[in-house]
Amino acid sequence: MRRRSWPFAAALALFVAVLGVLPHLRFSLLVGEPAHFFSAYDEDLYALWAFAGEGPLLPHRWLSSVVLRALSWAWGGSWGLAMVLADVVFPAACFAEKDGTFTNSERRVQRVRKAIEPAGEAKPDWRIISEIARRMGAMGFDFEGPEQVFGEIASVTPSYAGISYQRIEKKGLQWPCPAPDHPGTQYLHREKFVLPNGKGKFMPLEYRESAELPTGQYPLLLTTDRSLYHYHTSTMTMRVEGLKALGDRERLKIHPDDASRHGVVDGQKVKVVSRRGQVEVDVQVTDVCPPGIVSMTFHFPDVPTNVLTNSATDPVAKIPETKVCAVRIEP
Repeated sequence: MRRRSWPFAAALALFVAVLGVLPHLRFSLLVGEPAHFFSAYDEDLYALWAFAGEGPLLPHRWLSSVVLRALSWAWGGSWGLAMVLADVVFPAACFAEKDGTFTNSERRVQRVRKAIEPAGEAKPDWRIISEIARRMGAMGFDFEGPEQVFGEIASVTPSYAGISYQRIEKKGLQWPCPAPDHPGTQYLHREKFVLPNGKGKFMPLEYRESAELPTGQYPLLLTTDRSLYHYHTSTMTMRVEGLKALGDRERLKIHPDDASRHGVVDGQKVKVVSRRGQVEVDVQVTDVCPPGIVSMTFHFPDVPTNVLTNSATDPVAKIPETKVCAVRIEP
């Protein structure tokens, strides 16, 4: 088991003091989202609850057979592949159909207010979780609204302790905000880092080559990127006609020199093949990619780019190496 620092022990003690419950904790040396899928592969996971606003199967396509073993429940405001495969689907209210808070990348906690009523039987997230928890015999889920939920979060999260619905009624606050009279923290680590000596800790790393590099059989290096017009698995952005007009299908971006060397032209459909799979895609000849490198997004379900990519994980972050793999092009 990984060693935990004193802030974790203090947080756990606070959790127990406030809620009166010692949570069931099991830590894995695999951290992050892929760890859950590997647990499923090892048949150690009984069920998987997917928050299907962005489904797991397209970005982690190489794990689709794993997910199929465990995917039992899904919820979401937009229909996706995870919902098609799930045993049970809980329709969830979208952002405009529910009250609550939103914390952005600036650490600013802001209020979200319901503009319209949820469609059909859709429920807000907090109610879905609470009703399932109660049916499973869990205590402490008798919430009457999102403000109560937020209050509990603030009571066990020191960086949120000074934030309340009343304080963010008109303007959000940035965490850490440890007390009701604290103004919030505009700049994180402005004067010192949150370590006992106040200093930041540098972690030197040695350069390591990617697990898979080009060879004679697979001479090109594929990397994945993103389109300006679509987000992640495009479950929502592909519903917007204006965005579809700007980008409606996958393309293999390739440098003119590589296109000439491989005998392909702009707009031609080709097969991209790796050691793990293959896809068919239209060619886009462009100097955006340097020679030797081709790129594709992972936004489009009809061209599941990540059937090509490598599942080898980084030894520190345990993140799959989906940004680098060797491929070849077949006209």
